[in-house]
Amino acid sequence: MAFGDENGVVVKRNKKVLLKKYVNGFVEESDMEVVTNETILLELPQGSKDIVLVKNLYLSCDPFMRGLMLEMSESHYMEAFVPGSVIKGFGVSRVLKSGHPNFKEGEYVWAITGWEEYSLITDTEKIFKIPFTNVPLSYYTGLLGMTGFTAYVGFNEICNPKKGEYVFVSAASGAVGQIVGQLAKLMGCYVVGSAGSDEKVELLKTKFGFDDAFNYKKEKSLGAALKRCFPKGIDIYFDNVGGATLDAALLNMRDNGRISACGMISQYNLEELEGVHFLVKMITKRLTMKGFLVGDYFNLYPKFLEVIMPYIKNGKITYLEDKTEGIENAPAALVGLFTGKNVGKQLVVLADE
Repeated sequence: MAFGDENGVVVKRNKKVLLKKYVNGFVEESDMEVVTNETILLELPQGSKDIVLVKNLYLSCDPFMRGLMLEMSESHYMEAFVPGSVIKGFGVSRVLKSGHPNFKEGEYVWAITGWEEYSLITDTEKIFKIPFTNVPLSYYTGLLGMTGFTAYVGFNEICNPKKGEYVFVSAASGAVGQIVGQLAKLMGCYVVGSAGSDEKVELLKTKFGFDDAFNYKKEKSLGAALKRCFPKGIDIYFDNVGGATLDAALLNMRDNGRISACGMISQYNLEELEGVHFLVKMITKRLTMKGFLVGDYFNLYPKFLEVIMPYIKNGKITYLEDKTEGIENAPAALVGLFTGKNVGKQLVVLADE
């Protein structure tokens, strides 16, 4: 809402989400604060270069954001959060003003941006132009943004999959997992996923095309569940969970299997992390396990688009979004990731254009 001007420059109210305090244990809505009384001048700072002013349209909720709320958090391609500062994440935005020659007013981008209605982005190396607008812009928070790119890198580049291989995906109905499973099926693999509800299991089998799936909460033994689903063993495990699921997968891997360590959501809210007991299988089965940060692979984003866009155009990828309206509901949406409330990619809608 515009409610005034300063020397002819439009002033807008700028709602935002701040980190209230460092988080230990389970993240709660009270760890964040929605501020509604701040304003922003819709103009670049005088004398500034290579800065882009954007209006944020969609915000992505991602499990890795929890790790950035720790007091001793490591900064990677995104800086750790500081109490009193705006939370940051990936989002889809429209350029309002630009001091950078590569970005023009009116263009759509996806980037690391603040959890606020308007942002000044200074790290322009992490802004990506949206080349295709014949798909929903919200897809660039997920399928065509960091989430889909993570699935592609973690599966295609890290695991080097081959037709006919046996693939297990944990947290398979989530934003990354649903895409990994479909990429594996398109490559001719046999794919099984785990999820935390019967509804999600049914989605994996009927909507996303998984060969089989199970509700890990109902299994007495995860190891036995994997043995049932993979009597010949697992070639590739795409790990979004860690903990007991990783242990069970290690027991059921085939010789020379590969594990892509994408996330460990079971550990993010624990004050004391769980150990892994069966790492000896890395030796006896000659396994390869690799962790990765998608930010290290941004140079492959054009290659990813070449792979994924034909699948979308030809209807070979099914994509499910879970949308929350309004920045005031963003903290609840983020917290919901860790209780399994979301079905598909969780995002927050700030504006349609």
